[in-house]
Amino acid sequence: MRTTISLDDRLAQRVRRRAASQGLSVSAYVAAILDDAIKGPVPSAAKPFRLITVGGSGPAAGVDLDRPRSLDILDDEERWASRT
Repeated sequence: MRTTISLDDRLAQRVRRRAASQGLSVSAYVAAILDDAIKGPVPSAAKPFRLITVGGSGPAAGVDLDRPRSLDILDDEERWASRT
């Protein structure tokens, strides 16, 4: 099959050099590289994420996990309440 590919100048120059160093035409070199790439292992799908937590009875009273800023507010209130 005949096809056309576009390569930037630096990549095309590197491909030509590699092909020449192996005594191959650019077409034969590209075909060999693509063949090797396709024969390689197919990347597997990422494993599902599993959050590991420590025991407990859930979030502290008054903490809304949908509003993470609430944790900062509670911390600030505890830290600075004794100074007023």
